[in-house]
Amino acid sequence: MITRRTMLAAPALLLVARPLMAQSVEEKARSYEQLRCLIVQRGGERVVEEVVAGPAVTRPVNVKSVSKTLVAALLGCAVDRGELSGVAATLGEVTPGLIPSGADSGVAGITMEDLVTLRAGLERTSGANYGAWVSSSNWVANALGREMVAAPGGRMLYSTGTTHVLGAVLAEVGDASLLTLMRDRLGVVLGEIPAWTRDPQGRYLGGNEMAVSPDGLTRFGEMVRAGGLWQGERLLSEEWIEASFVPRTRSPWSGLGYGYGWFIGESGGMSYALARGYGGQVLAVCPEAEVVVTITSDPTQPARSGGYFGQLQALVEQVIAEA
Repeated sequence: MITRRTMLAAPALLLVARPLMAQSVEEKARSYEQLRCLIVQRGGERVVEEVVAGPAVTRPVNVKSVSKTLVAALLGCAVDRGELSGVAATLGEVTPGLIPSGADSGVAGITMEDLVTLRAGLERTSGANYGAWVSSSNWVANALGREMVAAPGGRMLYSTGTTHVLGAVLAEVGDASLLTLMRDRLGVVLGEIPAWTRDPQGRYLGGNEMAVSPDGLTRFGEMVRAGGLWQGERLLSEEWIEASFVPRTRSPWSGLGYGYGWFIGESGGMSYALARGYGGQVLAVCPEAEVVVTITSDPTQPARSGGYFGQLQALVEQVIAEA
């Protein structure tokens, strides 16, 4: 049942050009039991805002693994600021103190690009391994002390532990907590960022459990669509945005490409970048179509590529095609 429905005012031409798109997308949104909020923007104008359940679009909600995309953006900030020489920098060069004794000899050679593209080569901490990982006494050491099951820079091994290690690196080179970095460097678009889960060493979890409002995610998407600019302020270099959208590997589940924290898909001959979180949290950006789509869903229910997430991906692609 819809608890709040709002169609915001937009230029007359925009409304004339897209009435069927707005109607069909809204109808689909209402039919998905897990969906809580849908925002569609075209050319920076909001053409759809549906709150099907849950809080207002200005309230922070758990965006689950969309956090990985936000941490990836912080890596771009660190590179832009010269805190890291680039994505080729290795753990052994940058933060050797994070590497536990007894770790595989290849761990020191893992690069920032390996971490941000989830190609560290280490046994995953996600899926069936997640509970044991977050029950360990040191999440970074546990993630880096795992068996090397693939060559670093090889196949994609989706693992929150990998992004948590990246977050720990960024906190060290930025000389501040991940929360402080997120607020200082991306807070102007993300808005309110409450403190979230920390590991036993006090490091904020990199890659899961962050809370951001749908409005904040949408502003972040617009900043990315604009090549790193927000209201005249440069938050990320255009070069970083372009590099982020280049597929470096591919998801074995969805088949989507994966760049620097973004899944990469295609609709109507146009590429789009997509951040994805458990339960059906989605931020999609298609610069060519000037489209940004934000979706939040019940974070306690699964959203598999062959199920609910597949439906949301089709919804995103419909918006892009009709735009």
